[in-house]
Amino acid sequence: MIIDEITTWLRDYAVRAGAKGYTVGLSGGIDSACAAALCQRATGDDVLTALLPCHSLPEDTQMARLVAEAFGLRTITVDLGPAYGALLAALPLELSAIAQANLKPRLRMATLYALAQTNGYLVSGTGNRSEIAVGYYTKYGDGGADVEPLGNLYKWQVRQLARELGVPQAVIDRPPTAGLWAGQTDEAEMGITYDDLDATLAAIEADQTAGVDPTLLNKVQRMIAISAHKRAMPPICAVNA
Repeated sequence: MIIDEITTWLRDYAVRAGAKGYTVGLSGGIDSACAAALCQRATGDDVLTALLPCHSLPEDTQMARLVAEAFGLRTITVDLGPAYGALLAALPLELSAIAQANLKPRLRMATLYALAQTNGYLVSGTGNRSEIAVGYYTKYGDGGADVEPLGNLYKWQVRQLARELGVPQAVIDRPPTAGLWAGQTDEAEMGITYDDLDATLAAIEADQTAGVDPTLLNKVQRMIAISAHKRAMPPICAVNA
């Protein structure tokens, strides 16, 4: 069973790392809900979930609290709005819209690591196989984590896992969003539905792309190629000493 397999993996990894448990950022979405529930199964009370609003929609916090209540998760809320505003004000130039948006998950990552280190925990990421494969995450933002318990599951598998774990239906039904700006959704930003993305990725990985729509195939292959740097350690320039 996938739940048991991931739970055991998380528990064993924490032991090997000398960590007591995990810290998880709760966004109000299905992925973070599943990650938090799995970490709780792995390390019990040694899970701290964090609600990190940053000029976020009220619905994000409402859904995150719904998840926390459903699983009885220990939570802490840190409003990153003031820190975000102060950093923007301190910069000597105006950031582009996308740079401003990506600053939010990077502030969240820094906060999660501060909380984790203080408690002797690791940071659990919430990325799934579909998003990781095409780089749909912020480098050193939501992509900054010690473990990715959902990293080998396509989005459709995460939906199935959520039902098995008992994630509230309202969270499962909610359109996936990174909450980077008002009205933002994952599928609109990527320009592809998760169903099409999952199917195309599966075809690529199985080397059976003959029946895939060429436009979809080219799009996904390009997304994989241009995001390769996100999935690799920073390259080191080889010099002759």
